[in-house]
Amino acid sequence: MNNDLFQQARAVYAAKDYAGALQAFTQCLQDGSHPLAPGEMGLLYHQIGNCLVKLKDCNEAIHAYTQATADAAYDACGAVNYNLGMAYAALHDYEDAVKHFEIAVSDAKYDTPYKAYTGMGNALLKLGKSAEAGVAFREAALDEGNPDPTKALLNLGVCFMALDRPADAVASYESALQFGMQPDTKNKLYANLGQAYVACGQMQKAVNAFEQSIADKTYYLSDSASVDYQRAIAAVAQGTSEITQVMPAVASAGDLSGLDVAADGAPMYADEGAYAYGQQDPYYYADAYGEQAYSGTEAGDHFFNASDEELEKWSKGLAKQDRKRRNVGLKVLVAIVLLVVVAFGAAVFLYTQGWGYPTQETVVKELFANPEAASSTVFAKEVDADKAKTMVEPLVADANPAIDGVDKSMSDSTVYVTAKTEQGGDVQYKVSLVRDMIGWKVSSVELYFPSQN
Repeated sequence: MNNDLFQQARAVYAAKDYAGALQAFTQCLQDGSHPLAPGEMGLLYHQIGNCLVKLKDCNEAIHAYTQATADAAYDACGAVNYNLGMAYAALHDYEDAVKHFEIAVSDAKYDTPYKAYTGMGNALLKLGKSAEAGVAFREAALDEGNPDPTKALLNLGVCFMALDRPADAVASYESALQFGMQPDTKNKLYANLGQAYVACGQMQKAVNAFEQSIADKTYYLSDSASVDYQRAIAAVAQGTSEITQVMPAVASAGDLSGLDVAADGAPMYADEGAYAYGQQDPYYYADAYGEQAYSGTEAGDHFFNASDEELEKWSKGLAKQDRKRRNVGLKVLVAIVLLVVVAFGAAVFLYTQGWGYPTQETVVKELFANPEAASSTVFAKEVDADKAKTMVEPLVADANPAIDGVDKSMSDSTVYVTAKTEQGGDVQYKVSLVRDMIGWKVSSVELYFPSQN
């Protein structure tokens, strides 16, 4: 590849001359005097797709990204499929968007899966799949690489409200409060929390949450939130601040404007980095999606750019449709029962396959990050303190040990891990774990020699 021309194309892209960058990347692709090395075709098509997104041509961007995925030597499957998912979502093709987000999170080398999980959750909500969207947002919130789980927790709360599970929505919103966020986002969060409390019949808490949301006089409650606020005030005034019968919390009547709340006020999605020619070098800039609507769509019609006002209108439209349906209560009840049955079955299946929280990998990393401190928290109850101390004494402390493999079953698991010494050497261990409720605890640690096994 003509590296000089490639670097020039990058510079033009950085200067926001996307048409010029597109021409330069295309010229680099077609330069017959400089043959392309393995992976470079995918790299160039990736950048061409970026330029096309900036030029609001999502159809051609999809074609370019697809060409990038066809290059088996290009090692950025997750990043490219994430952008494919975003491009399909911009065209309202949410089914294909979900497919590519799923491919992105399945790529073990993709280092920001929370972005794909967030995009997946948004697309699933547009498809009316609130339960599946909630699973995606939960994964985004639990991703240790997510620098700000707030938006995922907010959206998870919205999913719970759509599923008529306000108590779980409260838990999600309260979890989000543990993280720092901009004042306008916190105000919105308290408004959503107030509505969830109303749906739970906890009127005094609802009043407190609503008052917190408008305390700095910069935030105004939406129509549905205002109705719930007045309802809560009236209940408290009548001495019924805690209503024992849970009030219905139908998704269409709730405030869905918690969707896509950016906790830092910045565009919701950042473009994914890809390795540059000969080195790791993210050069994919952070505003390809989320700044404005794409050609062929109206600003208010683009799901990932929807404002609070637009989402409020969408909520009202759903409410109007629901009022026209017959036997809606029975339908909602049947749907919820089916969802509960499906969720329970899925949970039982995952449990039997060795899944849990915290995961085996998380427990092992906690052990190696600080063996002495972890000895009192990560070992199973049948391992006494002296035995635990004996097992951790020879361990090499490593804040980020390599997980070489995990053998899972319902009741016990084995994790093979490599820790790096201060001198740069590698020490391999075999860590055995046993089930502890839904999580895992360490039962033994021993040196592991692959050549002898």
